[in-house]
Amino acid sequence: MRVANLLATKGHDVATISQERSVTDALAMLKERGVGALVITGPKAPLVGILSERDIVRALATQGVDAMEAKVADLMTREVRVCDEETTMANLMGLMTEHHIRHVPVVNDKALVGLVSIGDVVKARLDELELDKKELLDYVSAR
Repeated sequence: MRVANLLATKGHDVATISQERSVTDALAMLKERGVGALVITGPKAPLVGILSERDIVRALATQGVDAMEAKVADLMTREVRVCDEETTMANLMGLMTEHHIRHVPVVNDKALVGLVSIGDVVKARLDELELDKKELLDYVSAR
């Protein structure tokens, strides 16, 4: 399975925010959209960073409530690991595991086309296993 297959089911919608917005704005958007990360847009296409709930929690732990007044640019991760639609699920799982990340933007031809979370990967893998199980049961019962 490739990332394109996952996006065909999940969709290509990506929650984005400007790096100039406040962390308070970002938190409101995370809650409103029901997501765990926002892709940060800016002058450099297709993205300049990513901000996750983890980034905000870490800032709160070190800076306290002052972190809420910070700009998204102050807390975002700037070195973003990305994949493309041709990336296999196995390679994506390896990337997420190796770099301890839960969200990976999908970029094709310098355009942001999706965002994949660890939850999306787990769901896709469970769906694959369920299909394999069904096929095996069909095969065994046909004998």
